[in-house]
Amino acid sequence: MIAVVSALGMAAVLGGCGLTGDSGDVTLRLVAADYGDSKANSSQKYWDDLVKAYEEKHPHVHVDVSVHSWNDVDRKVKEMVEDGKAPDMAQIGAYADYAAKGLLYRADDVLSITTQAGFVSQLAAAGQVDTAQFGMPFAASTRVLFYNKTLFAKAGLTPPKTWEELAQDAQALKEQGVKYPYALPLGPEEAQAETMQWMLSGGGGYTDSVGTYGIDSAENVATFTWLKDELVGEGLTGPVAPGKLNRAAAFAAFTEGQVGMLNGHPSLMKAAEKKGVKFGMVPTPGIDGESENTLGVTDWMTAFKQNGHQKEIGDFLDFVYSDKNVLAFSREYDLLPVTTSASRTMSGAARDKDLKPFLDELLYSELYPVGKTSWAEVSADVKKRIGQAVAPGGSPSTVLSQLQTTAMRAESAE
Repeated sequence: MIAVVSALGMAAVLGGCGLTGDSGDVTLRLVAADYGDSKANSSQKYWDDLVKAYEEKHPHVHVDVSVHSWNDVDRKVKEMVEDGKAPDMAQIGAYADYAAKGLLYRADDVLSITTQAGFVSQLAAAGQVDTAQFGMPFAASTRVLFYNKTLFAKAGLTPPKTWEELAQDAQALKEQGVKYPYALPLGPEEAQAETMQWMLSGGGGYTDSVGTYGIDSAENVATFTWLKDELVGEGLTGPVAPGKLNRAAAFAAFTEGQVGMLNGHPSLMKAAEKKGVKFGMVPTPGIDGESENTLGVTDWMTAFKQNGHQKEIGDFLDFVYSDKNVLAFSREYDLLPVTTSASRTMSGAARDKDLKPFLDELLYSELYPVGKTSWAEVSADVKKRIGQAVAPGGSPSTVLSQLQTTAMRAESAE
């Protein structure tokens, strides 16, 4: 999700509390990540405009925002916290570790009842630790199957609804000389996303219905056995081994017209359009029909306790989560709103019709188990190992069992 690379990012600020001007003035410091792909559309521009509008109505509250790339923002906040200079707010990729250490305000400590109740329900639920919400969703994304209309027309194909149809289409594309009939990015950049998308389409997932890790479930083993035998083993995933293919490289190949099909998030639309690629989007295929669930990704806003400023933080965040600002951000970066009211507006707006397939999927999406402090370790191990599950001579059951062992060990250490 999102990304966004995700799956998705925003602005960052240097820590410390700090007063400016009159003794009654308060400076809030926000750290966030950058969702832009150039200086012209950097998230700094979005935040500068938003803060200017806020400060005009709140002359005694100043908001200092600086933006870092997604490669740096989580590390930057971690260093600030470790140095005892936590920002007032951080818009980053994870929250569970900080919540577990008691460093964060709960959402209901800072947000108005109306704002907190307005979050899309599954996004709000994913922000909870032991039923208390600490992570406030900021930007969301889902995944759908992208396909190259030109390549499909040349091969006389229609988009697949099932795994069997996907494999048949991929075989036909291979016979037409398509470089990547189906691009399967299980490389270290974002393997956890492609992995979960396939798990969900096979009726599994990282966790079971009660939130217990079940990475080596029968459903997941069957899914990766099918991938290994029916796609990778048949030479339908292209010249780069899935474990070596990163999401960014797969997206780039799609924009060059070299990919028949791949799972993608909204940012791929604009990139493909810029290169003149004609594409279509359909729900992710499943075993017997369209997948009942899809991957949802969200990034998080967090509020740190260290500097106090509880009231000022809450007032500013209520402004951040107004429909006007949520829609402005979502439209700028081709992301999905995290509030139900903004989602309704976008779903009915002609200008947002390209995002409707992703909005429709959001209601049926499942998110990473981000409320677990163990998830960071599990995700890292998935990125390291999952490509081996579909490699020649690899064993899906063995790799998934290894990942389950990592998960259970990490869980017991929480």
